[in-house]
Amino acid sequence: MSKTLIRGAKVLGGEVRDVLVDGETIAEVGTGLSAEGATVVEAEGLILLPGLVDLHTHLREPGREDSETVLTGTRAAASGGYTAVFAMANTFPVADTAGVVEQVWRLGREHGYCDVQPIGAVTVGLEGRKLAELGAMHESAAGVTVFSDDGKCVDDAVIMRRALEYVKAFGGVVAQHAQEPRLTEGAQMNEGVVSAELGLGGWPAVAEESIIARDVLLAEHVGSRVHICHLSTAGSVEIVRWAKSRGIDVTAEVTPHHLLLTDEMVRTYDPVYKVNPPLRTERDVTALREALADGTIDIVATDHAPHPHEDKDCEWAAAAMGMVGLETALSVVQHTMVDTGLLDWAAVADRMSFAPARIGGATGHGRPVSAGEPANLTLVDPAYRGTVDPADFASRSRNTPYEGRELPGRVTHTFLRGRATLMDGKLA
Repeated sequence: MSKTLIRGAKVLGGEVRDVLVDGETIAEVGTGLSAEGATVVEAEGLILLPGLVDLHTHLREPGREDSETVLTGTRAAASGGYTAVFAMANTFPVADTAGVVEQVWRLGREHGYCDVQPIGAVTVGLEGRKLAELGAMHESAAGVTVFSDDGKCVDDAVIMRRALEYVKAFGGVVAQHAQEPRLTEGAQMNEGVVSAELGLGGWPAVAEESIIARDVLLAEHVGSRVHICHLSTAGSVEIVRWAKSRGIDVTAEVTPHHLLLTDEMVRTYDPVYKVNPPLRTERDVTALREALADGTIDIVATDHAPHPHEDKDCEWAAAAMGMVGLETALSVVQHTMVDTGLLDWAAVADRMSFAPARIGGATGHGRPVSAGEPANLTLVDPAYRGTVDPADFASRSRNTPYEGRELPGRVTHTFLRGRATLMDGKLA
């Protein structure tokens, strides 16, 4: 079994420690450690975090391998410091059966850059009319516990109630894409001053907020768990905060791009900024940052949404919605939350590893950096400053809104159960 000695890292941004990894496990954490024959990683000035966990990734396989595959997507994940990702169900065919989720799960195991936990569809074909095989997907080899029709909203209240009741039986969670479809017909961007000036169809905040309000009440009624995907408005924050104060079992995520970018970017008419939910206002961004800091929003999730060049290199109205995010997420969080003093690195570990692992039930991930724990680890250089160049991405797609932007921080090493998937910034 191989050994790795990480020497002089700031564990969760705090005390400087050496960490000895023996095989798949952390063997010892202390000072002045040594180990004969171990690979030594000099980590002075680096932050040591538990491996990051993304509860919201689109890997596109099966069906859209021109955008991403499980291999390229997990390579991108390792480059971004992730040791586990949850793969959304809107593939072709849809991941609404045990067979499809097992296929995605096995591909992740074969490629080995990070663990892949499939998310099962809530309804057959994401059509919102009939519950998918929730129990069969849970009982499959993939052991699905998170279900979502992401990309579409489960807008039928009866279907949503039945889903919440069903997953309660095995401790699952329904992750809702909160978008009332009638209120967003023809919508192209956030409804507000900018949409009015540009003449683009507006996407009102209430389309998100009304679904969240309904679903937290449904979750309370049936005593089940609901998770809110890519929360994006100040009003949504207030609803989730109220629901938590009432004791409702709700969790929520925010994307890195909603922590940084606003609808002012749409003035460029560059489709790289077209995303679902849309970029909102500066007031919303401020509210999201504050909610992530105070714990109202539980986690950061990338909503990594790769698209081939032709799906973005077109007029705004015809362009696909979504952005890649796995390889820039930690840098954006450092820029918006750490460098602003809103979060320390221990809180980043909570929002990007401990909490998403707990919500999704990712066994072995989101664990403390201590002896006896699985060696799923990430090293970050917080002093690094660099310009984002999508040509350097491991992802198959390049649709990043940060091209040419300087961002702080760089993941230097990622370890999956003690094996380096990223070493000195290069994929193993």
